[in-house]
Amino acid sequence: MFGWTGKVLRIDLSSRRYYAESPDSEIYQKYIGGKGLAGFYLKDFVAREWDHPEMPLIFFTGPLVATPAPTSGRMTVMSRSPLTGTIGDASVGGRFGSELKKAGWDGIILTGKSDALTGIQITDDRVAFSDAIDLKGYPLSRFNKQLKKKGAFAAVGPAAESRVKFANIMFDGHYAAGRNGLGLVFSAKNLKYITIMGTGTPAIFNRDALKKSREDILRLAAASPVLMGELGITHFGTAAIYDLTGSRRMMPTENFKHTYFEAAKRCNAHAYHLRYHPKKSGCTGCHILCKKIGRNGDVLPEFETMNHFSALLNNDDISTVVEANQICNDMGMDTISAGATLACYAELTGKNLSTKHIVSLLMDMALARGIGKALGQGSFEYATAYGTPEASMTVKKLELPAYDPRGAYGMALGYAVSTRGGCHLRAYPIGNEVLRKPVPTDRFTFSGKARIVKIAEDVNAVVDSLTACKFIFFGATLEEYSKAYAAVTGIESSGQDLLKIGERIYYNERIMNSRNGFTKEDDDLPKRFFDESGSSGNQINIPPIIRKDFLQARENYYTIRGLDQNGAPTPQKTEELGLSWNG
Repeated sequence: MFGWTGKVLRIDLSSRRYYAESPDSEIYQKYIGGKGLAGFYLKDFVAREWDHPEMPLIFFTGPLVATPAPTSGRMTVMSRSPLTGTIGDASVGGRFGSELKKAGWDGIILTGKSDALTGIQITDDRVAFSDAIDLKGYPLSRFNKQLKKKGAFAAVGPAAESRVKFANIMFDGHYAAGRNGLGLVFSAKNLKYITIMGTGTPAIFNRDALKKSREDILRLAAASPVLMGELGITHFGTAAIYDLTGSRRMMPTENFKHTYFEAAKRCNAHAYHLRYHPKKSGCTGCHILCKKIGRNGDVLPEFETMNHFSALLNNDDISTVVEANQICNDMGMDTISAGATLACYAELTGKNLSTKHIVSLLMDMALARGIGKALGQGSFEYATAYGTPEASMTVKKLELPAYDPRGAYGMALGYAVSTRGGCHLRAYPIGNEVLRKPVPTDRFTFSGKARIVKIAEDVNAVVDSLTACKFIFFGATLEEYSKAYAAVTGIESSGQDLLKIGERIYYNERIMNSRNGFTKEDDDLPKRFFDESGSSGNQINIPPIIRKDFLQARENYYTIRGLDQNGAPTPQKTEELGLSWNG
């Protein structure tokens, strides 16, 4: 095979046995890799509870991984989410995906549960198991260097061992498979870490054609102000977006009660650059290098983390944001859910959280101490137990990211219909509504947004299956990547061909969620956004979202997506996409 290795590693932790599986070539062509293949393998188990020993935890690369295709050093991790009950997945960077591919594997499927805390070491086709009991309770910083010597690595920290429902799997120290609580699934299998080292090279069908497609993609990326401009992502990371949401009065502030943060100019990307003098870093095979590392080794926060530990908590001390980010990385917690849960706590208790309080509560969460044990279950369970579930700013129990939906109606719809809950990465209409790419749209209307959201979901499903980074698509398109895909695999495809595969991958996720009881009642936003205004000013009006307009947009989305009026998959669309009720 070209691009793919044709082998999947199955590991049963209960018996400590493993074997290689060779999927049919038709499966590869139908689901590509990454998110697509992971969903294919999850479909038969998704109705089981996340902590059932046979619930798989799945790691998949795509055909472009470990090739010269730009931004290809990513992979997908997938299982059922402990936090939401939905399909749970994350695209993650670092080195792990590339080493997995070089070791000769397209993916790993973990099942079972070890009798004792275990580590796994993979070197090419050899798999070894180690006793990891001495690492129990250790924060990641205490053994990162030890694991790094063995190659790329994935590990969990104390948060997963404390059953925090938004615990992350951390890759290569500070790359997170976040948002869904996949670290808790990892820990439930009595697993502490996986290391991997590969010495092989993927076969490429046409290296000259790949070189040409790479040049085309890099040329388009270089012409993108969002990516490579003076104020773009390559210079400031995702933090470049912070000022944009602030100036457009859509910055979530004080648990989404407001949409403007007075101190934003003291907490923006420029402020971090002045204080921390960062250098560029990034995933294997990426030239954008969006990660920023301070001169003292501090891993600087991404945009969402910046917002949720500053504006969302009414905190104007950026050193606290950096410390909170470090704690979450070290303990293995999702920064968006952690920050949003603290914001919910602050609203319900009426407390204005000090720097000391933010830090101590995060540690309490990670170690399940005192109120931290309840907060570690996420804002929805905490607010519900408090008797005020409406204070939880979640969709399907997943905390919302750093775009207030009252300031971008496409994002509002995208949050609501996302298969993993309140997620900005299933669709990213902010590209159209704020960044004006690929085409500008009015952010205060639902007109046309159902189609924009549906197409973006399909595109991103393909991106996470090839795999590549979503950022590169501020410059390139599926047309360029279809040429890279053809050059690597030898399978001629157009952008539209890939888009159809993306539709299949995403519809499969709707099927899996439907099997677990999710309906249109779950495709909704918190009541606050329909009842309360945002922070108008500077000639920008931020009214509540008109609910009937939102419901009409959701209905339009169901029609375009091929769902019935309750948001459920239909037999006709299922058959058209070559799927079945079992996926």
